[in-house]
Amino acid sequence: MATPNGGLITQTNKQYYTGDDYGSYKYLSINDIINNFIISYIGDGKVLPSAKRTDVIFHAKRAMQEFSYDTLKSIKSQELTIPNSLTLPIPQDYVNYVKVSWTDDLGIKHIIYPTTLTSNPTEIPIQDNDGIPTQDNNDENVTGTSITESNWSSNDTKKITGVYTSYTEGADPNTDVVYKTLYGQRYGENPEITQVNGWFTINERLGRFSFSSDLVDKIIILEYISDGLSYTEDMKVPKLAEEAFYAYIAYAIVSVRPNVPEYIVARFKKEKRAKMRNTKLRLSNIKLEEISQVFRNKSKIIKH
Repeated sequence: MATPNGGLITQTNKQYYTGDDYGSYKYLSINDIINNFIISYIGDGKVLPSAKRTDVIFHAKRAMQEFSYDTLKSIKSQELTIPNSLTLPIPQDYVNYVKVSWTDDLGIKHIIYPTTLTSNPTEIPIQDNDGIPTQDNNDENVTGTSITESNWSSNDTKKITGVYTSYTEGADPNTDVVYKTLYGQRYGENPEITQVNGWFTINERLGRFSFSSDLVDKIIILEYISDGLSYTEDMKVPKLAEEAFYAYIAYAIVSVRPNVPEYIVARFKKEKRAKMRNTKLRLSNIKLEEISQVFRNKSKIIKH
């Protein structure tokens, strides 16, 4: 039977992996990729007569980064609660966000969009009466607290969205007499503003996500792209991408060597591009049945 953290289950002469063992079986560590490449590609009578291990390690890590951006399944997610400070630290391995959502009591996600209504200044110098930034003994600007960020975190978002009271927010437009008098008065509003899911900004100065005041204590799901190099356990390569990694490393080593004929470099580059394209197709995980179901929801006739 499986252990609480996963393990191997044997049933009717078949083996099933669960939990951590299942996750580890699908992947190869970056060290395995490096060792396999050295054994298979470097040496007399092989693709590369010689290459330093340090060079292979460098290009393997670069491959990990490049593949993480648009090829591998390198989207990580965290479930977090927004504190009273309305800020959350940016993860160490963060490259770019994919989606930020808050979840309701049913566990359903509601997308939180970035906003241009406000911004987070990168510098906040303290000024004298003439407007000149003051400096300390090291000739560096003395910084203060952002007034813009303070005002944004303490504002009432209902004054921005147009929902001024809880009564009009929850009123039934079909039965409520008072609400009927308001019906149509918000014609021409900007949909970017007139929504109740809240907003977020990225504070590069503090290295944090900042959220609007209506999201305090909300549970959010932060989905972001990881560079795959922050933690040792993250440096794993799907077996479907193994050949593409080898091709990338081989091309990277050959392309920076002097006196290598251009047609040789072009051949390695072509092989790398072909295997990267195949890897993207293998990892795309497109299902015809799921696509068909989406189109059925749009009242489209699908023949298959």
